[in-house]
Amino acid sequence: MWFELPDAPPDWVPAARQLSRADPKLARIIRGVGPCTLAPRRDYFVALCKAIFNQQISTAVATVLFGRFRNEFHNRRPTPAGFLASHRRDPEILRRCGLSRQKAAYLIDLSEHFVTSRIPTRKLSRMTDEQVIESLVAVKGIGRWSAEMFLMFVLNRPDVLPVDDLGLREGVREIYDLPARPTAKQLTEIAEPWQPYRSVATWYVWRRAPTWQPSAARIGKKK
Repeated sequence: MWFELPDAPPDWVPAARQLSRADPKLARIIRGVGPCTLAPRRDYFVALCKAIFNQQISTAVATVLFGRFRNEFHNRRPTPAGFLASHRRDPEILRRCGLSRQKAAYLIDLSEHFVTSRIPTRKLSRMTDEQVIESLVAVKGIGRWSAEMFLMFVLNRPDVLPVDDLGLREGVREIYDLPARPTAKQLTEIAEPWQPYRSVATWYVWRRAPTWQPSAARIGKKK
């Protein structure tokens, strides 16, 4: 496994109970889906690498390409310094893995941000959500939505609301029987009762509509 999982998963039962009391429509979804399984991941670099691979291609194809990438490293575990060293020795490494020139540039920039501590890995857990977002969007290819997915699925921040996520907006439209997908402002207002567990509520909305459910690390290209 590429990600180191915690010894014990987080207990989201209190969050689910509070969300159920605050929002009857969401309560029905929570009962149908069952326990929330969000759990933190400790290998930040691997998570972001996999996210770049996932951009603009199917999950199945991305999984194959990322597997080839992992095979280039000891114990199939890429590290920022290891990747940069491998790339210097063999510039064709990413082409063999099926990456475009643009995505290759993203991975190089990501690795350099880690090596130079421009992404302060030791401090991320203590930084605010906005500070983490600011740190990540400085990397080529990572935008705000990408950073929000990192907050939710890697750091497990409990109160993130990715207002630009189409899956969330479509799910809210269905659950609340709206005539159209809500705008960012409308979504923020609808989700106000979900605080301080908007990440958990979002996860349940995604589970309500599997067609729209995003990958845990499908980070989109920065616009």
